[in-house]
Amino acid sequence: MAEIEPYENALDAIPGAHPYPRTSRYHDAEIGIHRRPDGTEVRYTKRRLLPPVDQTGDPDLTQPHTVGAGERPDLLAQRYFGDPGQWWQIADANPVLDPRELTDEAGRVIDIPLAGGFPGGRGDRRV
Repeated sequence: MAEIEPYENALDAIPGAHPYPRTSRYHDAEIGIHRRPDGTEVRYTKRRLLPPVDQTGDPDLTQPHTVGAGERPDLLAQRYFGDPGQWWQIADANPVLDPRELTDEAGRVIDIPLAGGFPGGRGDRRV
């Protein structure tokens, strides 16, 4: 299981520090502010763009995984990242519209992001 720095949980508990926990796919998404005619501010999460498709399958950023019978994206995330909630990293690394497509066929080869290497993934801090 991945070790969490003590300060990460503390920051997640501070209201307004950031709207999403550090493990969320939206953590680094830009927050927009819309002003209504009455002056009320409405905050929203701007669109999160996926990494370019040409980076999927890059051996420096991903590793192949052959899907076995009964596997699911959340179970793979638990195996590879120690957190079933990180299934979205696997989905981002593969060009599918529905994450269930990743594991619906045994024998399919999918890309699993290497820790901290895939753009947009947890730990990626490249600008």
